[in-house]
Amino acid sequence: MVWQQVYDPLGNMALSTLLAAVPVVVMLVGLGFLHLKAHIAAAAGLVSALAIAVFAFGMPAEMAGKAAFLGGLTGLLPIGWIVLNIIFLHQLTEENGSFKVLQDSIAGITEDRRLQLLLIAFAFGAFFEGAAGFGTPVAVTAAILIGLGFSPLAASGLSLIANTAPVAYGALGTPVITLAKVHGYDVGEVSAMIGRQLPFFSLMVPFWLIWAFAGWRGMKQIWPAILVTGVSFAIPQFLVSNYMGPELVDVIAAICSMGALVLFLRVWKPAEIWTSVSLKGHETDGGKAQAPVAPAKHDRATVIKAWTPWAILTGFVFLWGLPVTKNYLNSIFAPKFAIDGLHKLIEKIPPVVPKPTAESAEYVLNLLSATGSGILLAAVVGGLVMGYGIPALLKSYGKTLWLVRYSLLTIVLMLALGTLTRYSGLDTTLGLAFAATGMFYPFFGTLMGWLGVALTGSDTASNVLFGGMQKVAAEQLGLSPNLMGAANSSGGVMGKMIDAQSIVVASTATRWFDHEGDILRYVFFHSIALACLVGLLVTLQAYVPPFTLMVIH
Repeated sequence: MVWQQVYDPLGNMALSTLLAAVPVVVMLVGLGFLHLKAHIAAAAGLVSALAIAVFAFGMPAEMAGKAAFLGGLTGLLPIGWIVLNIIFLHQLTEENGSFKVLQDSIAGITEDRRLQLLLIAFAFGAFFEGAAGFGTPVAVTAAILIGLGFSPLAASGLSLIANTAPVAYGALGTPVITLAKVHGYDVGEVSAMIGRQLPFFSLMVPFWLIWAFAGWRGMKQIWPAILVTGVSFAIPQFLVSNYMGPELVDVIAAICSMGALVLFLRVWKPAEIWTSVSLKGHETDGGKAQAPVAPAKHDRATVIKAWTPWAILTGFVFLWGLPVTKNYLNSIFAPKFAIDGLHKLIEKIPPVVPKPTAESAEYVLNLLSATGSGILLAAVVGGLVMGYGIPALLKSYGKTLWLVRYSLLTIVLMLALGTLTRYSGLDTTLGLAFAATGMFYPFFGTLMGWLGVALTGSDTASNVLFGGMQKVAAEQLGLSPNLMGAANSSGGVMGKMIDAQSIVVASTATRWFDHEGDILRYVFFHSIALACLVGLLVTLQAYVPPFTLMVIH
């Protein structure tokens, strides 16, 4: 029996919106203010979402349970699978000492902690976002930063802030391609429109990142290096997105940015070397912050050997991200399971969609093509290269699984919550509140994208969720559909740093377990402030010449 979503169950949109927000508020308050363990806060949010979906929004209880179950499966694969295997690789490199050599080699490029942040958190992270996405860049960069001696709060929070501007083109352009495919946008036009919004923030975020770490004075001292990093990323991002397409935007821009910064540091040095490993104003936070020490010198062969596992990882992640690889591996094994009692039995209704539309509910067990499988294979190959035997690899994998057990449980619960809110219509009720803002819609429509990523943990999922609503609202208000479709994705990238699964990935990568609330409280201001700035830019592009000249109709 088909169930149609209800978006105003209380007959008062304001009250219905407040009710729909309860599960998210429960989880965030539990994490950020009540200091609950992450899996307990996620479980509380899920229980409240089940109650509200069933008793207030009228969703059949069996459907609600199955929607949560589907979300839990998605939490294990692909998200949890990535976290588990990247931590496995990191464990291997730590146990045999090669990670210490890698740290020394990075410090050999620059001992300045601010410049290390630009190189690792922003540029190197952007490459992994472009190649794989879905939590990979935060897992990799946070693990490297904690190994370099950054405090856990700095390593976690700054990795999350840095992983913003590249997100819209993550996983070889998946969010943009999905937005176009699902909602009928022209992929070239919407890619170009996003590429006329995000380069402003690709230039801004490196400055913001260093300001968040070292304060205004610390940022001013290295402004030439920050400018080089941002410009060498923003210009390729604009050019590739506008003249090539969305697939290789981040990969090319990240390589340009890394190369430009390394070359620049050969001819320019800061007057003062910044050695603090803690966030300015948070020197007592972060637990196991290490005092920086002068890097040891290693011969070229030792350095190459230490970087080899990470080079292997880079190669495998990029290879696994290619559509031809995914298609081939999926042709071998990728069974698709329709969730009986849920698949095509829930309908979205106007004004969210032009006509009642059935929601699919299928789980694809794409174990071979999942990014986490590429990471696992890279870890095994890297482990063999490092001299591990198969028994030692199996033992280390078991230890890693035990280490991240609660993180995996948290991700499962959070994805269950996010998926339930989607199928029950709770998130759509929240989105409709933004869509009712009239002439202010360019600003609040951008925040709708931010909300979508904060709820789902994915720019791709946010585009699926709200991309159609953005198009309908834009046409009703006489705005460019491409502008608002792009705004959904561009605004969404700033929600990435506060989505629960990203925070859990960061806390796991830094081994700072049970401190997800500390991370959330730190990054929340940065997230909402940057999202509002994106909203202001979109508003200018909607109404104010010459910004309107950037808009593709």
